[in-house]
Amino acid sequence: MSKSRPNHLAGFGSVVWLLVVGLPLYVMLVATFQSRSDYAANGPLAFPEHFTLDNYVKDLNSGFAQYFLNTVVVTVCVVGIVVLLVPPLAYTIVRSRGRATTTVFRLFLLGLAIPSQAVIVPMFFVISEAGLYDNLIGVILPTAAFAMPVCALILTGVMRDITPDLYEAMTMDGASSRRVFFQLVLPLSRSGLATIVVFSALQAWNGFLFPLVLTQSAETKVITMGLYEFQTEHGVDTPGLLAAVVLSMLPILIVYLFARRALVQGLMGVGGK
Repeated sequence: MSKSRPNHLAGFGSVVWLLVVGLPLYVMLVATFQSRSDYAANGPLAFPEHFTLDNYVKDLNSGFAQYFLNTVVVTVCVVGIVVLLVPPLAYTIVRSRGRATTTVFRLFLLGLAIPSQAVIVPMFFVISEAGLYDNLIGVILPTAAFAMPVCALILTGVMRDITPDLYEAMTMDGASSRRVFFQLVLPLSRSGLATIVVFSALQAWNGFLFPLVLTQSAETKVITMGLYEFQTEHGVDTPGLLAAVVLSMLPILIVYLFARRALVQGLMGVGGK
């Protein structure tokens, strides 16, 4: 049996890629354990001489906990709206053969071509007239609305992978459309559901434009707006800012770690296989 030759070029490329990805993470993490003066004196690449958790404590005591909670509320509500509305919508699109359903689906997908920046001014007036300005609900609704077209497209593709034979077998057993949806379609669409959960959660967690325009008070600020407070006219508290970034990325990283396999399968369109 011949031994395969080691691929030195691939190994070198892997090391380079590791440095490209790992160096920014190293700079971010080590800065959070340094004081502001030590960071300014030693530079971003220096290993901390004196470890400190003061940056994390200061962030949590400066109102960041409230921003974190607001972001969690927005994210959970957006994901809840998407999971509640998109699966039955995708199921109807897949199972219906009517022209009206196809037309509605195509109009619905126009949301993919309309950037949020193009409608932020009319959105501001609509939210204000509805009495939802400076309210988390005024951020939740448009965020969910702009996440739904992509989620519907993903989940529709996943549900189309379910073979017609399975639908016919359950129909011959006398199963209603509701039973087919809950006992057949949803279990076989787990990867697609995980994909839209992660996608909508990312959209809500990292949202900036809607919170910027549709909120004002400190009680309704989210994490992306709270990060602004680390910049003053005299400079930027870099260690405190990076500590806040680490705190803000942990929840969505945990969600990704638990759903990464289903997420990849859903994006590959093999959810129903």
